[in-house]
Order: sequence, then structure tokens, then C-alpha cells
Amino acid sequence: MHMSTRIAGVLTGLALALGGAAFAAPAAHADVTACINQVERELQGGEAPDSVRMACYVGLTGDHEQCVSDLTAGGVTNGTAVSACRVAPE
Repeated sequence: MHMSTRIAGVLTGLALALGGAAFAAPAAHADVTACINQVERELQGGEAPDSVRMACYVGLTGDHEQCVSDLTAGGVTNGTAVSACRVAPE
């Protein structure tokens, strides 16, 4: 019984470690990238400036209104800003 408890503990710890790393790390980067990519499509091949990257990061934190405001202040159309900020926290 002692050995099965130990194995269960090890497996639980391993599952939590691997699951937590897979859940937390790649998602943030991909979401900000999706936001930036939408803005870059509007720029038609131009690279997004740092202000766009920061606005998309704000969107990632869940502040949709501020994300849209920051993008439109940087010259992005409202429609693109709304859709880009919508994908940021997903």
C-alpha cells in the first residue's frame, strides 16, 4: 500500500508540473501574436510598432477597452482594433 501511494503521488506531481507548464507558457505568446498579426494585416506587411505590441499585451490582461483605445490612438482602424483585442485574451 505504501508503494502505490508513492506512485500515485509521483504521477500526480508529474501531471501537475507538465500540465501547468503546457497551460501557462505557450498561450500568452500565441494570443499576443494573434492580436499583433491582425494589426499587421491592416498595415499590409508592415511590422507593428512597439505601441501595438503593448496594446495587445494590455488586451491579453483582459482590459479590452484600453486595448482598443491604445490601438486606435496609434492609427489602427476601430474595426481592426476591436477584432485584434478580442483575440488577445483567448
